[in-house]
Amino acid sequence: MLARLKDWARIVKRDVLAVYLAGRDPRVPWYAKVLAAVVAGYALSPIDLIPDFIPLLGYLDDAVIVPLGILLVIRLIPPELMAEHRAAAEAMRSRPVSLCAAAAVAAAWIASIALCGWLFWRS
Repeated sequence: MLARLKDWARIVKRDVLAVYLAGRDPRVPWYAKVLAAVVAGYALSPIDLIPDFIPLLGYLDDAVIVPLGILLVIRLIPPELMAEHRAAAEAMRSRPVSLCAAAAVAAAWIASIALCGWLFWRS
């Protein structure tokens, strides 16, 4: 059961990246791009159909509406284009991760926090 859930999560991650790539492709129909933007906006928006503070139902709408929206966007994109973008998404996931870039970002955050602390202590 846990292995199936991990596989499903991996597929969803790949498809989300593929939908993002498809949204930037001029060959994808405009209505698929609009729906992709609406689904992304809903997923990132602090305003929900059912507020998150309502126990169980608040998170259930995010767990149902967003995946169904992604599924609908995938169905609106022509299958050959979606296959192309899924392959590109899979290739992007298999690229090596730059540890130097991660260290630079972490150093920038640490320096920013240290500067804020020093400025706060000084005043």
